[in-house]
Amino acid sequence: MKTRRKITDISLALILSSLLLPGASAVEINSITFPTGYANFYHSQHVVIQKVRFSNPYGIEIAGNLVLPAAYKPGNPLPAIIIGHPMGAVKEQSSMLYAQVLAEHGFATLAFDMPFWGESGGTPRQAVEPTMFEDAFSSAVDYLGTRPEIDKARIGVLGICASGGYSISAMKIDPRIRALATAAMVEMGTAARTMMVDEAAVKAGVMQREVEFAGGKPVYTGGTVTKLTADSNPMQREFYEFYRTRRGEFTPEGADKNHTTMPLLSQNAKLLNFYPFNGIENIKRPLLFITGDISMSRGFSEEAYKRASEPKELYLVKGANHTDMYDNADKIPFSKLIQFFQQNLR
Repeated sequence: MKTRRKITDISLALILSSLLLPGASAVEINSITFPTGYANFYHSQHVVIQKVRFSNPYGIEIAGNLVLPAAYKPGNPLPAIIIGHPMGAVKEQSSMLYAQVLAEHGFATLAFDMPFWGESGGTPRQAVEPTMFEDAFSSAVDYLGTRPEIDKARIGVLGICASGGYSISAMKIDPRIRALATAAMVEMGTAARTMMVDEAAVKAGVMQREVEFAGGKPVYTGGTVTKLTADSNPMQREFYEFYRTRRGEFTPEGADKNHTTMPLLSQNAKLLNFYPFNGIENIKRPLLFITGDISMSRGFSEEAYKRASEPKELYLVKGANHTDMYDNADKIPFSKLIQFFQQNLR
């Protein structure tokens, strides 16, 4: 009998916290070519990438990359997969790796930046707005429905890390999302409630709101440490390796390199009111939860699977930690994802 990790094993460092490295290449597996190694900045020769922008219902412009197979011919609408990035990341970190590989195998994909992050609009920058994050997926569906390359009746979603929780919230109220897969999901509401257990943590954010209202400078919190020390814990080291090294470091134009991944302190407590798993049993469309078997975030996928209705599947990747599902092409189960979306976006 498998031992279940408790959701509370994960810390806020993980919660708030990819350049193809030299020597990385592509390997052919069962006639399907995938990148290998740490491949965050993988650049496919078999896709066409278009920068796109579209507005959400609140007038905030969302930036994304629409990725099509290079062999695509007009007049043959494709199934599409919308891809959401990890918490604190941007579309250039993890999302574009998945977007290109899936597009290489016949899907149109859309990797986008959440409102307030990356190239997307919205102020204050790096705000935490769970409702807008989940709505971003429906806004992406709205947009794809206007594109002639897309079959609007065959749209799915892939949510990485925190986007797993946001996409579940979106799917509960948007039946246009036909199928959903998550990778290394973190349910940010439970995670925040686990860590913000005293009134002082909440009060600090409220006091900072007053500072910013009066014109003061923003303060950032959580995210990935900018320097490792002898006291750095394993989670901090895992995230540092991805976000602060050439493996996955990326600074959007106009952003401060030292504050990437870090949400605003004044906004962070909003996660305490976020409950995406409530009502998940009402989703009757296909769900696939992918997580590493040694990942500290594993418990979130197990909890979602336990509470969800059929059709559903929990897929454990042997020997994979949390950030392996960001960019470790040797461990990301691309074949499983391709099969899942091929079967459910017919």
